[in-house]
Amino acid sequence: MRAVPFDRSERGKLVPRKRTVKQAMDSISADGVKFVELQFTDVPGRLKHVTVPSDMVSEEIFKEGVAKLDGSSVKGFVEIFESDMMLVPDPSTYGVIPWGDERYKTARFICDVSWGFGKGRFPRDPRYIAQRAEEKMKGMGFTDSFWGPEVEFFVFDSATWETSNPFSTGFRISSVESAMESRGTNFPIRFKDGYYPTAPVDSLVEYRNECVAYMWNGFGIASNAHHHEVATAGQCEIDIYRDSLIPMADSVVTYKLVTKNVARQRGMIASTMPKPIFGDNAAGMHVSSSLWKGARNAFYDAQDDYAELSQTGRYYVGGLLEHSRALCAITNPTTNSYRRLVPGYEAPVYIAWSRANRSANVRIPVYERGKEAEGPKRAEFRTPDPSSNPYLAFAAIVSAGLDGIKKKLDPGSPVDEDIYKLTPAKRKELSVGELPGSLQESVGCLKSDSGFLKDIFGADLLDTICEMAMENHRMVAARPHPYEFHLYFDL
Repeated sequence: MRAVPFDRSERGKLVPRKRTVKQAMDSISADGVKFVELQFTDVPGRLKHVTVPSDMVSEEIFKEGVAKLDGSSVKGFVEIFESDMMLVPDPSTYGVIPWGDERYKTARFICDVSWGFGKGRFPRDPRYIAQRAEEKMKGMGFTDSFWGPEVEFFVFDSATWETSNPFSTGFRISSVESAMESRGTNFPIRFKDGYYPTAPVDSLVEYRNECVAYMWNGFGIASNAHHHEVATAGQCEIDIYRDSLIPMADSVVTYKLVTKNVARQRGMIASTMPKPIFGDNAAGMHVSSSLWKGARNAFYDAQDDYAELSQTGRYYVGGLLEHSRALCAITNPTTNSYRRLVPGYEAPVYIAWSRANRSANVRIPVYERGKEAEGPKRAEFRTPDPSSNPYLAFAAIVSAGLDGIKKKLDPGSPVDEDIYKLTPAKRKELSVGELPGSLQESVGCLKSDSGFLKDIFGADLLDTICEMAMENHRMVAARPHPYEFHLYFDL
């Protein structure tokens, strides 16, 4: 049974019909649900849940919430002296979890987080931040936004690591696709040569088929394609059909839930860690977005010869470029993120825009032309990776774009050259900037350029994001790296 029925709108978008509280309650009964998971994310983006028997779910909890959350035990939330919080389910996020024992059939709702004692919404709830960003967008005269992230991830046969022993640390990844483990029964994928191969070279076709089926049948999430990505060792991408901001962020956290659980069922392990393998491509999350006024795409202008991009779209791009370095602390929030942002692996390093140039960090795709291009016209921000919290990442991206529109920030001339091959002097001539080289540097950029986010994120959450990032930086920086033994042990 499909979790959410869909209509197709005049813009070609799959639109979930709003599920009311009564419809959600009826679905729990009709689907024979025995348990209900109430899900939410912490600030870093890890999905959390508490499970309640279905007969404990009433219409009242959709208004008043469930008193089940100790906020002091959730990363990035609150201290122990202010920890009582409520989970308020969103009925439109109902879905039946398609794995597990049928005897204990379980549904889920994604929840908003509120203070206890009737004190209103919790201001650090990532989903609330995304909702506030959407309200700001509408306050500037736009009726909707469309989002289409390309979430890449790896599926390994196994992955182990050792960090607790101060005398020995390291990791090991196993993949049947890797040339390191060729067993005579598979065709290994060479580094940077994994894009679009057929089976049996692509060993994960059936795995991705199952993920797509689970996302649609269980949660009503539509995929328009899936494929193997460029890297070896099981790099995958499942494309989610475009949707508005909050539902798309909900879909991304669900995407991670599905891909990890399907891998576990098959005796494998899936991860959205950006750069698990040295010397090959990393996992990115290119985020496409567009703003709409009614049935018209505000980014489309048929009279623009370069990319059919409107002036509003150019200002939006100007905001993304202006704030690219600060955005990294939110869209690339791990120390591992910056092992991806290096030249030579298709990840953006330089701050520039173009229409078809994947070495720029903002791209305007131009597959279509003319009237057919209005619907898909979008700005693709190539910087983010899937270790980010999608609620915070999308909220930050649209905040930067809206700041560009508000201030009429000119993005300058597009760069239609391979930026990786340009000399430093030529990049300077073309006003091409550079993304931060480390998490520590990105935190400094956010601290010096946080004004465009403060009305949405609030100073308190921004401080929390910076503190957590610096804690991660210190934990990694303080530990000897295995490669340091190779470089320095004989000095």
